[in-house]
Amino acid sequence: MKEYWTSLASLLGVLAFCQSLLQVIFPPELRFACLKVSNRVFNLFSSYCYFDITEIDGVNTNELYNAVQLYLSSSVSTNGSRLSLTRALNSSAITFGLSNNDCIVDAFNGVSVVWEHVVTQRQAQTFSWRPLPEEKRGFTLRIRKRDKSLILDSYLDYVMEKANEIRRKNQDRLLYTNSRGGSLDSRGHPWESVPFKHPSTFDTLAMDPVKKREIMEDLKDFANGQSFYQKTGRAWKRGYLLYGPPGTGKSSMIAAMANYLSYDIYDLELTEVHNNSELRKLLMKTSSKSIIVIEDIDCSINLTNRKKNNNSNTSTRNYYDPEMRCGSVPGPGEDGGNSITLSGLLNFTDGLWSCCGSERIFVFTTNHIEKLDSALLRCGRMDMHIFMSYCSYPALMILMKNYLGYDESDLDADVLKQLAEVVDKAEMTPADISEVLIKNRRCNPKAVSELLEALKTRANRNLLQNGILREKNSEDIMEDEEQEKRALESPPNEGSEFEEPCKKQEEEDEEKMK
Repeated sequence: MKEYWTSLASLLGVLAFCQSLLQVIFPPELRFACLKVSNRVFNLFSSYCYFDITEIDGVNTNELYNAVQLYLSSSVSTNGSRLSLTRALNSSAITFGLSNNDCIVDAFNGVSVVWEHVVTQRQAQTFSWRPLPEEKRGFTLRIRKRDKSLILDSYLDYVMEKANEIRRKNQDRLLYTNSRGGSLDSRGHPWESVPFKHPSTFDTLAMDPVKKREIMEDLKDFANGQSFYQKTGRAWKRGYLLYGPPGTGKSSMIAAMANYLSYDIYDLELTEVHNNSELRKLLMKTSSKSIIVIEDIDCSINLTNRKKNNNSNTSTRNYYDPEMRCGSVPGPGEDGGNSITLSGLLNFTDGLWSCCGSERIFVFTTNHIEKLDSALLRCGRMDMHIFMSYCSYPALMILMKNYLGYDESDLDADVLKQLAEVVDKAEMTPADISEVLIKNRRCNPKAVSELLEALKTRANRNLLQNGILREKNSEDIMEDEEQEKRALESPPNEGSEFEEPCKKQEEEDEEKMK
């Protein structure tokens, strides 16, 4: 036993001597140089090249790492043999991810690439103002050398774009409103936000399907039209004007647009904006891929049609009158000191400041389009005018499907015929019809009968009102005709009160001359 330990000690001594001899003959600098040369030789004859993407770049987070992680969490990650599942804050979906030191193959334009998720233990840290995680994470991208230009020029941009789409799709949309009185929040932002949970979609929107399809195609063309807008030299924005009676679904249309495009909504309250400069600052703080909404613009501030104001007192105004140049503006003290002009609002939607971001949609709503100035309605500001009408027969069928689960095949032919005949005459809004269906949703047959009765009652009332109005108009016309007839039949010299005195004066003058 003693000999065994003696021989083991001798062996360890020989190994230590060899190690010290190697360190003397091959110092660390020489070994590092040899390793470097061998790597260069290997890379020279290798057909692959490698790119490392670390999680932390110095003290800042590497955005490319986060983008790659999100990109690989899409459907391509289902090909991996070992996946990790995560759910981010304020997210509505579970995402996949590569586990530690796992690899996955991806393809782009016929080129195959290999991603490897590398996780190693970080060495002992020195003092740092920002403590680093214990594990050092990163991705290694392996590609063929001949594909290097394609990957660096196009593939990484594609990865960033897809990651933004996934982030926007998974993350809950936000509804913003400008702070009261132009104040800033704790982060210095003029917008306050809450999660946007409105369930409205184009499938549930009570509108004519043909018009609905036209709007959806226009929205999709806009969202996919970055190259088109760049080629034509136009700012990447579009304006929509929703007008019609109250209760016709203008707010639901905005929510459906946001859900369809996965855009955030900025609800701009003009009465809380003091001047044009503040309006521009609010625009600068909005993000891309968003919908900027001004509801009931005819009621927000005094921006009515200038023609009506100018016709009354054109002779007393000149070009330098602010109302002539900027529209009708409230005087001092009106609207809480609001001094937004029509010129400022026009520049907000179509001026130089409107292109400080990209992929923005402006939506204005109004119940009275005739009150708006024509300069606000032209193409380039409000590109598409959408009339939100009373409920039509196709829209009624959509509401029946939403609230009762009824298709046309589930209703009697006689009931369908009566509904088709009376719905246009009733002029009921989708909101009114929805309320009738909601109150009777526990009994579908009762809901249908109540709705049919409500439509008939409203149609008869409208018919009576129209008859009274026509009768009144006919009476007015007859009265005007009678007055015109009496005026034509009256003698030309009737009612001349100066004729007799003039004759007497002439006789007196003749006697004096005699």
